[in-house]
Amino acid sequence: MTDAPLSLSFNPAGIELDRRQGLSRQLYQALRLRVLDGRLASGTRLPASRDLAAALAISRNSVVRAYDQLYAEGFIEGRVGDGTYVAQLPQSALPVKKLSTKVSTGFSTGLPTALSTNRVDLPVISSSKVIHSGALGRVEKNHLAMPPSGPPRAFRVGVPAFDLFPFEVWAKLNAAFWRKPDLQQLCYGDPAGDARLRGLIAAYLRSSRGMQCTAEQIVITSGAQQGISLCAQLLVEPGDGVAIENPGYRAAGHAFAVAGARLHGVAVDSEGIDCSELARLSDCRLTYVTPSHQYPTGVVMSLARRLELLAWAERTQGWIVEDDYDGEYRYSGAPLAPLAALDRQGRVLYVGTFGKVAFPALRLGYLVLPAGLVQAFAQRRAVDVRHSEVSTQAVMAEFMAAGHFQRHIRRMRRAALSRRNTLLGGWPPDMPGVGPLPTVAAGLHMTVPVDSVAREQELIELARGVDVEINGLSSYWLPDSSTPIDQRAGLVLGFAAVPEQAIGAALERLRSVWRVR
Repeated sequence: MTDAPLSLSFNPAGIELDRRQGLSRQLYQALRLRVLDGRLASGTRLPASRDLAAALAISRNSVVRAYDQLYAEGFIEGRVGDGTYVAQLPQSALPVKKLSTKVSTGFSTGLPTALSTNRVDLPVISSSKVIHSGALGRVEKNHLAMPPSGPPRAFRVGVPAFDLFPFEVWAKLNAAFWRKPDLQQLCYGDPAGDARLRGLIAAYLRSSRGMQCTAEQIVITSGAQQGISLCAQLLVEPGDGVAIENPGYRAAGHAFAVAGARLHGVAVDSEGIDCSELARLSDCRLTYVTPSHQYPTGVVMSLARRLELLAWAERTQGWIVEDDYDGEYRYSGAPLAPLAALDRQGRVLYVGTFGKVAFPALRLGYLVLPAGLVQAFAQRRAVDVRHSEVSTQAVMAEFMAAGHFQRHIRRMRRAALSRRNTLLGGWPPDMPGVGPLPTVAAGLHMTVPVDSVAREQELIELARGVDVEINGLSSYWLPDSSTPIDQRAGLVLGFAAVPEQAIGAALERLRSVWRVR
């Protein structure tokens, strides 16, 4: 049986590839753009991989890798015995008419004019606003638990395998910086961050995430949490509605509550945040999401849902704060394209961090912003800290430029996969009141369902008694959630914090106290 000929409805002639760069990534981006701007409509049959490779004069492997990534992200689908087709996507969510085929800076119309005029109604001018009593009440209601301290142990959530970090390399780079520092770097710097590091981050995101961003769009932060807090301080006024995933990352909700927001917990299903529920919130113009690996359920937001969310932001002139906290960890294929890579209307603020690749104490993160917001964010950050600590930025820049960063990501991904497999392989089976293990395709943690909060707490207390750390899913819900309490139960387990031997030993202790044979 031979491959089908090139589809008459698909013309690869307009696809131009730079032979000096990764061909599969370029092809993936070209095909994805054609789906989003309507040149490849839903149901269009794509050519077989060897036919497209021949038409473009590239290797078949490059086409296969591009197709694999498009499959993973939901842009294309296979039909048994009938080839590859563009997936059926909701037409109402596709920004066909307004989508530009040019490289986007992330900025377009619809941004508040106050951001460039420094008027009193500008959120950046609110940097000195006092938290009023209503906001204090919301903060108290959404109390933020402090992260656990001390050395990592099984099964701490949010901690990477930093025992594998190349500290000797880092120490040499750090010593080299201080041995003969550039005196200019020791003066007050740009509040947006080190220019070289910003450029390297932009280049990394272009190659690894498909984001068409520039160094000028990036603001360096002291970790992801500061990035989220800046979004809250500049985009939220007291009384504004903010939608957050429920269950979700409570520290993000806390940041928005401190800014005076009225928090709306929006349900998360198997495709991500429920956009139909979001659309019913008349007072909401900002939503915070973790689409690449929802925290804490682990759901990956579907492409249809991503487009629907972007359409909501365009329709309401709202903002999406996208937290890509562990996007490097995907165990089949490349990391998925974030919302920011699909955004052509400048509505997405992308939060990134080095803490999940290096180590949490590094306190180094970044924001990728619509161009019209950068100055306001840099000015607001200067009010708090003036600018980031210089040597950490300079050393990270050299760490990336010398190739250590990419090698370390590959090492960390392999380690996390191995540690995930150890946990999945040794998990006690058939425990009363505990559901089946999930499929863990990404991230650094997994969530196991439990049939009641009482059972959840019992298992957690027993684990604590044998020095095993497990989080309860019930603690990730907003206090006033309408979901029945026992439907909020589960066990959230990080699998990357400690080596395989320590994971195995922890599982043995759990079996003994959970009385599992």
